[in-house]
Amino acid sequence: MDGKRKKASDFPQELLDLLDSYVHGGIGRREFVAGAGKFATATVSAVALVEMLRPNYAWAIQVPEDDKRIKTEKVTVPSPAGTGHIDCYLAKPASARGKLPGIIVIHENRGLNPYVKDVARRLATAGYMALAPDGLTSVGGYTGDDENGAKLFQQVDREKMREDLYAAAVYLKSRPDCTGKIGAIGFCYGGGIVNYLAVRMGPDLAAGVPFYGAQPSAEDAAKIKAPINAQYGELDTRINAGWPAFDETLTKAGVPHEGHIYPGANHGFHNDTTPRYDEAAAKEAWRRSLEWFDKYVKA
Repeated sequence: MDGKRKKASDFPQELLDLLDSYVHGGIGRREFVAGAGKFATATVSAVALVEMLRPNYAWAIQVPEDDKRIKTEKVTVPSPAGTGHIDCYLAKPASARGKLPGIIVIHENRGLNPYVKDVARRLATAGYMALAPDGLTSVGGYTGDDENGAKLFQQVDREKMREDLYAAAVYLKSRPDCTGKIGAIGFCYGGGIVNYLAVRMGPDLAAGVPFYGAQPSAEDAAKIKAPINAQYGELDTRINAGWPAFDETLTKAGVPHEGHIYPGANHGFHNDTTPRYDEAAAKEAWRRSLEWFDKYVKA
């Protein structure tokens, strides 16, 4: 695959919908390649189309690892109720003095890939201590390949993984160099985990920003105290279908919240390593995310 960025508009929407089904486990790779064959041409084979849709991690580097504005390190968090422990990537401002507000960054159903690490570094440049846990720790951690990451993701007990991610959030909140106020941001699977943490942590979570994440049941959503700013892509009808009920429950509970649906955007529109990335929607959603955290976590 060449380094030229492909856009969603370069591909038929039906092919992008097929990709969505593949990355969420609805179909296997063989079925995905076979389906892509429908859109193959004399010059672009089905396999070539699949390669064009693979992540290109170079595109995600907005804040390099060696950026002088930040410091990064690996931390291991005990998780006795989960898989035993979870490895995490911590990024914070290099010039920080005193305690920092924290943001936990939850990955998609691929593990802690370079895109999610870069999101953590972006938050560090905005003045936060960002902790990005790897839910694949118990199966060896993210290996550098998203397809393999998806296979490993299926091998982890889902309840234990949630316990691991909850342990990471509690760890971040209790760090001596944290103010004790933390927010949560997550994407796809991670968006659902943001909502889960909001339910479980109640007032201990200061704010949540779920990107195209599955919504909790009305019974669980009624337990949420954290202000929620949800981000959705217009074409992601599978996830968007749950927003009206979530919105209604949060309204009844008096929880500050917003929901934004970006026109023409696909599921995964913030992930700048794939053609589903929508620059306008991603930038606007990121602006709203930072404003939300600045208001409810940093203030």
